[in-house]
Parts: sequence; structure tokens; C-alpha cells
Amino acid sequence: MITTKKIGILFGKENSFPSAFVDKVNSLADGKFEAEFVTIDKVIQGAPTNYVVILDRISHDVPFYRAYLKNAALNGTSIINNPFWSSADEKFFNNCLATRIGVSVPKTVILPSFELPDDTSRESFRNLSYPLAWEAIFDYIQFPAYMKPFAGGGWKSVYRLENKEAFFSKHKETKQLVMLLQEEIIFEEYYRCYCIGGKYVKIMPYEPRNAPHLRYDAHFKPSKELFKRMEADVLKLNQYLGYDFNTVEFAVRNGEPIAIDFCNPVPDSDKASVGDENFNWVVEHAAKFALEKAENFETSKDSLTWGKYIQAAIQKKELF
Repeated sequence: MITTKKIGILFGKENSFPSAFVDKVNSLADGKFEAEFVTIDKVIQGAPTNYVVILDRISHDVPFYRAYLKNAALNGTSIINNPFWSSADEKFFNNCLATRIGVSVPKTVILPSFELPDDTSRESFRNLSYPLAWEAIFDYIQFPAYMKPFAGGGWKSVYRLENKEAFFSKHKETKQLVMLLQEEIIFEEYYRCYCIGGKYVKIMPYEPRNAPHLRYDAHFKPSKELFKRMEADVLKLNQYLGYDFNTVEFAVRNGEPIAIDFCNPVPDSDKASVGDENFNWVVEHAAKFALEKAENFETSKDSLTWGKYIQAAIQKKELF
């Protein structure tokens, strides 16, 4: 049983956000709760942690931490984000879900890995027709197109492809990665949007074509209608997925916001890259939400956020 009133943050290489988060929680908690960096000296099956809430910034890269968080959740700790959903989620499913809830996304297909995964053989893929219906795929997507991993974050193994010859050449380089092929969106405006707690939204002009340190130095300004549409889509996506902390990126084409990427459960929150205003907002609202979760803590009850997609399935309700 958890008896302490601690809020922890589990993190890796980042520096500015974790310290600011701890300081902000402690300043807002007024002594009722205490925030600190998580410390782990042992992990025993079925044993609780010392935290009512843990903000997770690193378990996507460290399986040991992911196991620690699942055990903590089993014993009542509220984990931001839900480690069970984060373990199951990936970009292709997110796009599929978006098509069902009315959020615009690029035309997208998923591709089997170019090389056979370890410990498999040709017999493992008896249900896969090969060659695939390449011409039908290319007619649907059209070129230029982007190819990127179906799971994982960051600008890694991402290719812009001018034609099918380029596709076949670059696909070889992806080896065992499962990739998405996605239409290119030529945009007039671009926005990156924080969403915390499925209710707090910060819409940030963003220019992905700039150097990394200048990407938030963008001068797009959404109309009232566009702002409301993006805000509604951000909330819808995160409430269906069940993310407590995420970013959604929109490319605006002909006035329509198209969700390019919304599987960012550990979004960049470093002060040097997002800028003072955005940094202060995300620190403030992450701390506020963590305290809300701590206030609602009940011993021996599940404290995780489960999205509408999962909730509807459990309650046998219509999904959409």
C-alpha cells in the first residue's frame, strides 16, 4: 500500500524540464505533496513504490523502467502516460483510429520489413502476397511521398521519395524496420500542439523546415476557425488514445489541418528548443495535472488513464 504523498519524475538525458517540473509542483503543492526525482534501488514483484504519481519521460527507451512502472501502476501509482497503452501503441494504429473519429490524416499504408526479422523464415510469411500490389499502393499514395518507421519517435530513418525507383532503392536501407509510406502534405502553415491531461492544449506555430533551434521561431497565426478546429482535433485524438502528455502536429493545407504526427508521448520540452513561453506553459500544466492526479489518488484503485477507444471496448459500447 502506498502511504507517502510523493510525486516523482523519471527521466534520462534532459535537464531543464525535470528540475523545473519538480520546483513547480513543490511551489503549487503548498506542502501537501512533495515532488522529487524518482529513485529506484530495488524492484520486487507486487511491491508498491513510494509515489502516488510518476511522470514518465524515459521508459520508452529503457525496458527495465517500463517494467518498474507497470508494477507501480498495479499497486495504484498514477503513471503519466499509461505504460500499458504506451507499450501497445504505434503510429499506424493512431492513423487508423484518426480516420474513424473524423480527424484528417495523410494517406498512409504500412509495409512489411525489407529483410526478414530475426528467427523467421519465408515460411513465416505464407500469408503475405509478394510482390505486394505496388502499383496500387503507389497510385493511392502518389509521389513525392515520405517513408518512416511505423513506431518510434524522432527524425530517424525518414526518407522523402520522388518516385517509385527512389522508393525501392531506399526501402532496402530500412532492413528489418517496419515502415509507413505516406503522402506528402504541402502546407501553408504548421503547428505543434501540447496536450496535457486530455484537456489542456497549447497550440504553437512551428516551422519544421527550419534548423532545430529555430523551429519554434515561426510566424504562422491561425484564424479563429482554424484554432478551434485544431483544438478540437487535439482533444479528440488524445481522449480516444488516452494520452496524458502528448503533442499533435498539424500541417495546414488549403485551410484544413491534417494531423501529421500525434504519437509523441515524450515530446521535447527542453527550454532551449521550445522557448520560454512554451516551456513555462508545459511546466505549469504538467505540474497542475500531476497534482490533480495526486489529489484524486485512492489506495488500491487503478489510477491510469484509459482512452475512449479502450473504455468503449470494455463497456461494450459503440466505439465511434
